[in-house]
Amino acid sequence: MTFQEQIQQGIPNQLPQPKPYETNINHAPKRKEILGEEEKKLALKNALRYFDPKFHAALIPEFKQELEDYGRIYMYRFRPDYEMKARPISDYPGKSEQAKAIMLMIQNNLDYAVAQHPHELITYGGNGAVFSNWAQYLLTIKYLSEMTDEQTLVMYSGHPMGLFPSHKDAPRVVVTNGMMIPNYSKPDDWEKFNALGVTQYGQMTAGSYMYIGPQGIVHGTTITALNAFRKINKEPQGGLFVTSGLGGMSGAQPKAGNIAGCVTVCAEVNPKITKIRHDQKWVNEIHENLDELVQRVREAQQNKEAVSLAYLGNIVDVWEKFDEADLRIDIGSDQTSLHNPWAGGYYPVGQSFEESNRMMAEDPELFKEKVQETLKRHAAAINKHTKKGTYFFDYGNAFLLEASRAGADVMAENPTLGREFKYPSYVQDIMGPMCFDYGFGPFRWVCTSGKPEDLQKTDTIACTVLEEMIKNSPEEIQQQMKDNIQWIKGAQENRLVVGSQARILYADAEGRMKIAEAFNKAIKNGEIGPVVLGRDHHDVSGTDSPYRETSNIYDGSRFTADMAIHNVIGDSFRGATWVSIHNGGGVGWGEVINGGFGMLLDGSDDADRRLKSMLFWDVNNGISRRSWARNEGAMFAIKRAMEIEPNLKVTLPNLVDENLL
Repeated sequence: MTFQEQIQQGIPNQLPQPKPYETNINHAPKRKEILGEEEKKLALKNALRYFDPKFHAALIPEFKQELEDYGRIYMYRFRPDYEMKARPISDYPGKSEQAKAIMLMIQNNLDYAVAQHPHELITYGGNGAVFSNWAQYLLTIKYLSEMTDEQTLVMYSGHPMGLFPSHKDAPRVVVTNGMMIPNYSKPDDWEKFNALGVTQYGQMTAGSYMYIGPQGIVHGTTITALNAFRKINKEPQGGLFVTSGLGGMSGAQPKAGNIAGCVTVCAEVNPKITKIRHDQKWVNEIHENLDELVQRVREAQQNKEAVSLAYLGNIVDVWEKFDEADLRIDIGSDQTSLHNPWAGGYYPVGQSFEESNRMMAEDPELFKEKVQETLKRHAAAINKHTKKGTYFFDYGNAFLLEASRAGADVMAENPTLGREFKYPSYVQDIMGPMCFDYGFGPFRWVCTSGKPEDLQKTDTIACTVLEEMIKNSPEEIQQQMKDNIQWIKGAQENRLVVGSQARILYADAEGRMKIAEAFNKAIKNGEIGPVVLGRDHHDVSGTDSPYRETSNIYDGSRFTADMAIHNVIGDSFRGATWVSIHNGGGVGWGEVINGGFGMLLDGSDDADRRLKSMLFWDVNNGISRRSWARNEGAMFAIKRAMEIEPNLKVTLPNLVDENLL
């Protein structure tokens, strides 16, 4: 069968041959056994409802074995035979260009070069899934190949509910992931209901089909590192940045450190992913000996090298060794997947990777105990360095939250609302006041032609727009504009493309609209092919996350999720091609609500109308909330937005004299 025929087939009419378990692929760890006997039967019934009853006798023992071996039913037998990657949009069958663009984005999320655990349909973060099983994938792709622009596909946590009549301005796909009743949103609830096959963890851009590989976070990490060095009044050259994690998101850290110009040490326990990042040239060197690592760092600092050094081992050993060697760390953080601490997101010190994975599945209580002991040691080592002058920040991975739950010394001596921890979230000190409050966030695009030359043309267009805008931009946003012009000029030479021909750029509402409008004109004129617009959920208004995206909200509302819900509702009727809303994301199940969108630009007048309507709302919704929380930058930004758009009228806060209080 051709690629197009396989797409249109959906779930096959004949059982494909079982597929061998490929040991060279980076697989998800075995999930802990959490289902009772009756619940296991229910999980099997839930999985079998995708298939004709004539296959049930053959599939029951196979699915039962998967549940026992892996803690989940992935349906490996039904993995497609074609190469999983984003193809040019013209290669996809279908009646709707918008639907073809979504197929492209789904396959990009599952590309072996992009996905963390591709056979388990997990894109990043250890549990960030596009689908729960391969039947869902096959059925979804089939629906998209049949869809018209008068239909909407409804996705329930990976399950394609079906095509429903709608209209051309409605979203083609509406996605929800993990939207639980609040009392059923604890970590074990995810384990249980995911094992039953009724919900999934969509992370942020995994289950919303908008992940573009580590590039998505390289830019944000570069901006964060640059501003962290600015906070301590030090040039990055010769400075030392210590962190951990080389996974789908955290793997961006060494590349970002190189772009910022510092020496980066990044620890990772997984040999496979460490090798992948080295092969991809996202990290320069791999070290396994701590004494040699100390010597190499001293040499790099002395020569002011921009170099990234991976340590294959536990990050706690690095912090402790550097303290013993009296090696000065300038900035420090952590980006292990502590939103997922008991199922592979963080590993205990003093044990091998293999021993840890075995314990995780066979003795989860002991594993949890070891992880919490490690977190206490981790925090204690960091505290020693910060007393010597290290600037440490939580990189939004729930490190401080989980460390506090473990009883580690991370709480502030004099806590205030929003400043409970000894160390700030990077959003509190850096991204929030410097970027999000002014409307700057991770705008991104994908060239659906698959041509590198199209990406180069879009880079040039975006740079030209920004250089024109900066001539008249207010002083308050000059630094953000300069950083992003520098970024886009260096984007090609830094070889950031993994998977699709994609780019990320921090821009405000005005910048996003002007860049998108220029893209649409170029498409209309035949200069480039269609372009998919999107963003990370980690943005101005997409996400309500009290310990990350909204951690610099101090009016008491950071535990509310109105903004994210309003964001996705507003995007839906303003022209988004697809929308998504998730429970979970980078800081954990039950800790955040986050929403995203995708939009296809095809050169049409409709696309021009939609982009102006939707992008304006998508950003200013968040600025309004931040302004109401009395954030100074946001009050400035929303007043400016009202001057530009007369139809915008936002309620502004009246400030209270502290002396009166």
